Amino acid sequence: MRRMSELLSFASDYMEGAHAEILQRLVATNLEQTAGYGLDPYSEAAREKIRRSCRASHAEIHFLAGGTQTNRIVIAALLRPYEGVIAADTGHITVHEAGAVEAGGHKVLALPHTDGKLTARAIETCLRAYHEDANRDHMVRPGMVYLSHPTEYGTLYSMDELEVISAICRTNRIPLFLDGARLAYALGCPANELTLPAIARLTDVFYIGGTKCGALCGEAVVFPKPAVVPHFFTIVKQSGALMAKGRVLGIQFDTLFTDGLYERGGAHAVAAADRIRAALTEKGYPLAVDSPTNQIFLALDEAQLAHLSAHVAMGFWEQQENVTVMRIATSWATQDADVERLIAVL
Repeated sequence: MRRMSELLSFASDYMEGAHAEILQRLVATNLEQTAGYGLDPYSEAAREKIRRSCRASHAEIHFLAGGTQTNRIVIAALLRPYEGVIAADTGHITVHEAGAVEAGGHKVLALPHTDGKLTARAIETCLRAYHEDANRDHMVRPGMVYLSHPTEYGTLYSMDELEVISAICRTNRIPLFLDGARLAYALGCPANELTLPAIARLTDVFYIGGTKCGALCGEAVVFPKPAVVPHFFTIVKQSGALMAKGRVLGIQFDTLFTDGLYERGGAHAVAAADRIRAALTEKGYPLAVDSPTNQIFLALDEAQLAHLSAHVAMGFWEQQENVTVMRIATSWATQDADVERLIAVL
């Protein structure tokens, strides 16, 4: 039996295990003995492939196991004790990480979003308000900016938007951090403008998500310029996040960055989502957000919610007046037959 439930599973994009190619590589190398802590040949091969993909030959790359630990460690490593991080009020670190950043001693400075995105104007206003406040020494200083691409709403930053935000950060001498937990679903989307070289050029640190994009686990943290955070390796160790069997992460990213597997997985998910979106629109289901990636947000009335919930496992998003917003998410592993079954349910 493929699933424990008869419901069609579209609740999230990390419910499956991993790409078959990754599992094959892990089995094939299982009995090899290599150096630990990411110092093995597979991890270094993955780093070189990521550097080439980013056109950042001197980039410093570290492999961590999950997104929440990555966000917390990177943010804590970049901020001074009196600083906080600017993020959208819908950002993952703001809402869905159980206060991990705050638990590490840094406030999340949440700003209003526009379709899940931070705007340059909102960032500038926040920075200006701090610098012009006579009582700023009693306040948390905005010390960095956090974005995610795609956003929590599956939306994408344009090249112009990231260029402007990057310029604001560099003018104010604060780092720009891009959360790429679902980056494959941006890179595989026809509407996306941001390439890996562009992200490497415009940010101070970002990560390439593996957990949600076909790996068993793992995120690749990329500092396009080395030594942005001195002794980051030691900070990861101190935080309890340095895997002794680091090659488990390195092999996965080496595989994801061979023959375009990472982007192909993302493109597959987006193509499946596009088919579902077209069917939803044709059948009159209202979309809560205009998202072009693998996440689809529906604004359902009671009857629509009851009908779909009887057949499809979806993710609850939020309750609005008279409607419930639910999420359908495709993934690298979404099967054509399941897409057809979902469309038939509509």
